Amino acid sequence: MTTHTTPGSPGLPGSPANLTPVIPAKLPVRPKSRTSTAPGGGGVRRFLDENFLHFNSREVVAAAKSYELHIDAGGKMLVSLAGAMSTARLGKTLARMIRQGKVHAISCTGANLEEDLFVMLAGAEYEHCPDWRALSADDEQALYARGMNRVTDTCIPETVMRHLERRLIERWKAAAGEGVRKFPNEYLFDVIRSGELDEHYQLPAEDSWMIAAAEKNIPVFCPGWEDSTTGNIFTAMVMNGTLPDHQCVKTGTEQMQALSSWYLDNMAGEHDDSPSVGFFQVGGGIAGDFAICAVPMLIQDLKKLDTRFWGYFCQTSDACTSYGGYSGAVPNEKITWGKLDPDTPKFMIESDATIVVPLIFAYVLGD
Repeated sequence: MTTHTTPGSPGLPGSPANLTPVIPAKLPVRPKSRTSTAPGGGGVRRFLDENFLHFNSREVVAAAKSYELHIDAGGKMLVSLAGAMSTARLGKTLARMIRQGKVHAISCTGANLEEDLFVMLAGAEYEHCPDWRALSADDEQALYARGMNRVTDTCIPETVMRHLERRLIERWKAAAGEGVRKFPNEYLFDVIRSGELDEHYQLPAEDSWMIAAAEKNIPVFCPGWEDSTTGNIFTAMVMNGTLPDHQCVKTGTEQMQALSSWYLDNMAGEHDDSPSVGFFQVGGGIAGDFAICAVPMLIQDLKKLDTRFWGYFCQTSDACTSYGGYSGAVPNEKITWGKLDPDTPKFMIESDATIVVPLIFAYVLGD
């Protein structure tokens, strides 16, 4: 983290560093206690309340209840998606969370952005490898020869990528010709909203978090988009001359600016005493670290000292606490970086996100 000098300090080579921390003038306002308004008490919710009583399971219920209170108090929630959560079909519950106003922004990897639509377009053609740990190099080569791209126990057919490729190239070329620049998700939203994919969906549209995000028009930020199939295709199209340059897709720093502006617009919530924006992190990596850094950037680099810290934090990851790692860093470390306040509700669930996150979402949805 950059150490900032105070205004007027010489900053000359050899001058003592000013280690005075940059502290926001206004600490987060703690929400008053409110009674949860979650619908009913379904079977999943009752089961978790009755059986998830200690250790990681207790943390799951505590995180879910705190998430619920955060929303009921008027706070907004950003969800970050790492790994291959879309291929794991997290959209089945995430889409419902978006449609019911319990998720207000997404930060995700390029893989999660595109793979939600991949599974919608070819889910019935995906292949399952039940004994994937025992696959030999020759077995993997055979999958490659058939155009089956493996993600753990799930194989994605290469053909679906080409199915979406044509529609994206058409839009990139049109945008480049008109001098239009958009974020990666906006091109996919254009494809979704055009309706031209509707007849090709192999799974119910209600299972797609991308379709839900397009319907609700929530912002989707995608740092490191070039590390994805569609990002690779875009690069190839520039290299072969199909696209004149890279300018029709906005950059990562532009995404940080858009995210930071959204945060400033939403950190107050609906009520005067509402919490700041919450942060629900699925996995680790760039999707999480990119988004959570908006707050220290606003405070320390832009000097917006009235910026509030994130108002809720939960991370679900199977990454072990490690030396120098982000994904396994405990939440309190984020206090030192100006991301969280000591009083921010903080939860760290060390488990498989594909198991835990649907349970938390189901709890908040009242299932």
